[in-house]
Amino acid sequence: MSRSNSLAPSLSRRAFLRAGALGTAAMILAPWPLGWAGDGIRRRAIPGTGESIPVIGLGTWQTFDAPASGEQAARLERVLRRFFELGGRVVDSSPMYGRSESTIGALAERLGITDELFFATKVWTRGREAGVDQMQRSAERFRTGVVDLMQVHNLLDVETHLRTLRRMKDEGAVRYIGITHYTVGAHDDLMRLIRREPLDFVQFNYNIGERAAEDDLLPLAEERGVATLINEPFESGALFRAVRGEALPGWAAEFDCQTWAQFFLKYIVGHPAVTCAIPATSDPEHVTDNTRAGFGRLPDERQRRRMAAYFDAL
Repeated sequence: MSRSNSLAPSLSRRAFLRAGALGTAAMILAPWPLGWAGDGIRRRAIPGTGESIPVIGLGTWQTFDAPASGEQAARLERVLRRFFELGGRVVDSSPMYGRSESTIGALAERLGITDELFFATKVWTRGREAGVDQMQRSAERFRTGVVDLMQVHNLLDVETHLRTLRRMKDEGAVRYIGITHYTVGAHDDLMRLIRREPLDFVQFNYNIGERAAEDDLLPLAEERGVATLINEPFESGALFRAVRGEALPGWAAEFDCQTWAQFFLKYIVGHPAVTCAIPATSDPEHVTDNTRAGFGRLPDERQRRRMAAYFDAL
């Protein structure tokens, strides 16, 4: 589950985009830094198969819980179109997110990109039959016969659903299976399941302000060959509030970083065990900003330590 941006984006980010040296128009129109043009969005391999996906995806918590037609839908269609045009492919949702699955499915079909997207969603109920019914409805809402990634949402009835998911994967109803949570307190449970179950993906919270996953969870996922989806990349907007009024450090240009959103996202995807971060937004300008974090150079370990120290000192 990604709770990155709400339907009403954080005031701090709005203020930054209005008042910062790189305003919204500049952010969209500015030329790529040297080395970006033609390079495309970075991709990482899913360890179990070698299939690659872009390092920046799109979360939909709150942001896509809207009708599939009307003014709000038109805005979300622009978000999805821009995300796709920039090379984004992974879209993460859940039955918990209200109308998100249906809206994503309708908009993707309208744009003619259903077959090009990597659909990730979740099972969020108790019991085998209820789980099967819910997962079938998710596939119908996405308007695709096969869901790319089905995850057990917040570990709810995880043992039951993993048995079902293994069978569905064998039958070709889903391509990958995984588990999710969004709190540090669940990391031990995630690691226990990674050690015990044949998982393709694990989704969890990780960002420059909450780095607990670096200690054990990310290394374990890398060791066991499990792909990682990162939720809470902006810590529900808290990271933007922390840098309100602060200038982006000049040395961020060393890894082709233009904005604070890119600073936060590049910190995440700069970790070699991260497969894809999934910031959520309902703003076409923000999805442009976010997705551009997947372009250009990424910070190395030394630069990531500097980024963390800089943020901690604010």
